Amino acid sequence: MPTDNGKEPLKITAEDLARVAVPDASAGPVGPAAITAGGTKSYGTISEAAEMAPAVSEQRGSILLQGWFYLGAAGLLGACLGWGLCERSFVDAATDHRWGNTWMIPAIVTFMCIGYGISESIVERSVRKAILRGLLALPLGVVLGFIFEVVANLIYNIGLGVCAQAGVQSFRNPAVWIARGIGWAVFGAAGGTVYGLVGQSVKKAKYGIIGGLIGAGIGGTVFDPISMGMRGASLSRAVGFALFGAATGVAMGWVESALKDRWLYVTSGPLAGKQFILYKSLTTIGSDQKSDIYLFKDPNILGQHAAIAITGSRVQFKALGTAYVTGSPVSTRVLQDGDLLQIGRYAFRYKERHRS
Repeated sequence: MPTDNGKEPLKITAEDLARVAVPDASAGPVGPAAITAGGTKSYGTISEAAEMAPAVSEQRGSILLQGWFYLGAAGLLGACLGWGLCERSFVDAATDHRWGNTWMIPAIVTFMCIGYGISESIVERSVRKAILRGLLALPLGVVLGFIFEVVANLIYNIGLGVCAQAGVQSFRNPAVWIARGIGWAVFGAAGGTVYGLVGQSVKKAKYGIIGGLIGAGIGGTVFDPISMGMRGASLSRAVGFALFGAATGVAMGWVESALKDRWLYVTSGPLAGKQFILYKSLTTIGSDQKSDIYLFKDPNILGQHAAIAITGSRVQFKALGTAYVTGSPVSTRVLQDGDLLQIGRYAFRYKERHRS
């Protein structure tokens, strides 16, 4: 019977069906247009397609997600904020003393600590985590700010005494600059301590303290030369403290990156370019902001989607939701250096430092 458009209808006979070849699943993967024994083409099966990881392309990382950058920015902004709050009540006269003189350094250290504590959560877009870490960093910064100011002044005065015994009588002498740098290095230790405490990691605190000591020491050393090269005590303090805070944060980021052992580098997704250093024995991954690695803007990612457990030298990836490692779907997998992890729209390259 002809169709409405006048063409003959398609007829399939029993003989035609008998010639259809079904690929053998036990024979292994079938190419996209493999030829079967019967001479017909096979394009794979639905189950094969479901097991293939979605294709992802490596994206160029943003400088905004580099640890040295956002920690340096946090230190700069924190120092400027602390200076701005106290400068109007700060007096240079040795015979006068106002609350700005008492609070200047502790306020700068406090806001630097808050900045270091929340900066990583901000770039990860975890508002909840940033608020919680900020609330923890505030009292810690105040207490450590006052304690370390006493320690810094003690070290600085000892350094000035040594300089005086060596015949140094001018603040234009580099020996005095170095004495301030050594004394002020302890302020960086305060920032590194808070950075590790809010991150709930002793190793993170250790790296932060090392970087903080180096950065704050450099910042303290250049403080006097900057003051002498600028007109006005207020402006010189602003620039000097800003560079002090930035140097401390940048050094913390560099040291942390240089000493890391195991980490995930985001190669694709909204956080491309960010590295997550695996400090904890158990690192959680998911769309819940409580997760150690918070993955946002993907409805296919569960609140607690996966975790990475470290036991000695063994690093095991465990997935509760759909995840792939080197292109294959997995529920558990011992990770090797260079493995590519895919969760939703995110892709991570697992890396570890090889020690000789």
